[in-house]
Amino acid sequence: MNISIVLIVLLVGAIATYVSGNKLASKIALLTSIAAFGATLYALNAFNGGENLDVNTIWINRPAVNFALHVDGLSMAMLLLTTGLLPLIIASGFVTKFENEKAIYALMLFMGFAMAGTFLAADGFLYYIFWEIALIPIYFIALKWGNGDIEARKKAILKFFIYTFAGSLFMLLAFIYLYTKGGSFDINKLYALQLNSTEKTYIFFAFFLAYAIKIPVVPFHTWQANTYSKAPGVGTMLLSGIMLKMGLYSVLRWQLPLSDSAAKEYMPIIVALSIAGIIYGAVVTLKQKNIKKLLAYSSLSHVGLIAAGLYSLTIEGFQGAVLQMLSHGLVIVGLFYVVELIYNRYHTYEIKEMGGIRIQDTYFASLFMIIMLASVALPTTFNFIGEFNLLYSLFKVNMWYAIIAGTTIILGAFYMLRMFQKVMLGGETKSFQKISKQESIVLVIIVVVTIFFGLFPQPIIDLIEPSLQSILTQIK
Repeated sequence: MNISIVLIVLLVGAIATYVSGNKLASKIALLTSIAAFGATLYALNAFNGGENLDVNTIWINRPAVNFALHVDGLSMAMLLLTTGLLPLIIASGFVTKFENEKAIYALMLFMGFAMAGTFLAADGFLYYIFWEIALIPIYFIALKWGNGDIEARKKAILKFFIYTFAGSLFMLLAFIYLYTKGGSFDINKLYALQLNSTEKTYIFFAFFLAYAIKIPVVPFHTWQANTYSKAPGVGTMLLSGIMLKMGLYSVLRWQLPLSDSAAKEYMPIIVALSIAGIIYGAVVTLKQKNIKKLLAYSSLSHVGLIAAGLYSLTIEGFQGAVLQMLSHGLVIVGLFYVVELIYNRYHTYEIKEMGGIRIQDTYFASLFMIIMLASVALPTTFNFIGEFNLLYSLFKVNMWYAIIAGTTIILGAFYMLRMFQKVMLGGETKSFQKISKQESIVLVIIVVVTIFFGLFPQPIIDLIEPSLQSILTQIK
């Protein structure tokens, strides 16, 4: 099998969705996303069977750029996350009536295509193209279909675009410099370059600026909360569930292997910044009255822990980071979908205007509770596996890293439980229409997958471990 089939399905599906018209757009988009996930599962089966799924074709002669896609356990895991979440995100959009549906669903599929390409690209220039074009659809999704005042929305989305685009320019300069050293953008040839410590330092920070903004890492996070709150529900899910994982994945795939000595030298600083993000995110979350902003800042705290694990340069940190990327993507989509279901009935994101939902819809409250408990890493949920590995990796590097990061997790449990109490418990404040069976499908799938991999994580560990060991060997 050729892995580019997955990309072709998403790209052709985006075009088909747009030309199908508003009446059929959502259905075509959902079928396309399911087909892409099916193709990914087929590719996984072939990969596990030892089949080579890579693609490497000359694209541009001067400079030498290849259309090169590479599949290993790490890229396959991220492709599964992308194509697995895309049908859930598209289905979650069914609760909202969008103007010009053919455009927004086509943009969602096109964004899925770009993000999948980012995870598969094995040529630096091709990777940069996929990285940048993923910005285009989310810009228009957030701008045209977002929430709140149009001027405030424009300001928030423009800030996001400028931040991420500016950071990416440093990464492009790093790729150009690496090309001048070796005459190729091929990832394996870049890995083989003999760079001195000064060059590796420049490469390290050039990539760090691009990835720290995308993840985001404090103090490069200031675009996040406003963008999440202004974007429509599907846009927020795409951003938090998949797009921020592009930065975390890229740290593993590109930054650390290309700047190994600098990564070791500056590891304490970057880990400290990441832990500062955990603390900052947790403290600011406690003050939030808007539920979308609360989840945005809680997400900042979670990804701070993932980033700290990555920069710990340990196999446990790498493994925990990837597991947490997958579990966080799944759970945060579930949380933002819950928020959209509530907004669809109450037309507000203000927590003080909610309450008493459990009395009116126990089934919905139960699903929400399971997803909420997964977000605070309750044992037997998927998040617990990754979080345990991340804390262990920090403990191996420095006991105080683990202690500080671990105590902030207690804050995470506090603010999530308090949010659940205010939104779901108490006496009935407003009439709440029970969620339908169709609306509950997304939540049920997320709950089942979260619990299943919380109990049986070994298949994913077996998938990712060889590629993570290879990356760690490259660094050392």
